[in-house]
Amino acid sequence: MKIEQDIKVAVDAIVFGYHSGKLYLLLIKQKYGKYQGHWALPGGFVQNGEGLQAAVARELKEEAGVKVNYLEQLYTFGDAIDRDHRGQIISVAYFGLVNSAKLKLKAATDAEDANWFDSKDLPGLAYDHRMMVDKAIQRLQSKLQYQPIGFDLLDREFPFSDLEKLYQTILDRKIERRNFRRKILGFGILDETKKIKQKGSGRPAVLYKFNNQKYKALEKKGFHFEIKYA
Repeated sequence: MKIEQDIKVAVDAIVFGYHSGKLYLLLIKQKYGKYQGHWALPGGFVQNGEGLQAAVARELKEEAGVKVNYLEQLYTFGDAIDRDHRGQIISVAYFGLVNSAKLKLKAATDAEDANWFDSKDLPGLAYDHRMMVDKAIQRLQSKLQYQPIGFDLLDREFPFSDLEKLYQTILDRKIERRNFRRKILGFGILDETKKIKQKGSGRPAVLYKFNNQKYKALEKKGFHFEIKYA
């Protein structure tokens, strides 16, 4: 059977950054083409002989100058035949969550600029990238129910309120703090240090740190965490 096919495969990266209590999104400004001057997700075509993971890592390095240690495959976008004006292109999207303060951006190749944007105040995006971002936010919020998040996003030692703020920022909702604290501490993934942090004129806060061994074991085993909202 003769197969006639002229389909290209691309990858796109939805990288969320968390810093100072806000959720950011990494975007690049297109240097060429129909969407020149428009903001878009880092990404591009998969090269011959190149795997998907290698392709998305390469595009992030080339267009934004960053290396993201963990990216999870999110979704394949291709149902809309005309999603890309250059032809029938299927895009495999990946997403990740990083501490944006630790990454130094540097635009290159076909990106004119690279920057972080508040996830609640995004510019108009090229292609169907807004759909990708919305899908990634939904996935990220659902992950909080079955996988602990935050190990690489907070300081090595932090007050419990910082973890509460991280969850509330991602969920974009207020949580029932007493219930959240009881359940998180019950998982045993936090160790209380003997250190105290003074925040302004408020009460001093005990500092915690993640127990890496218990965290990895729970992450591997999986957990169910029903979050109650205020």
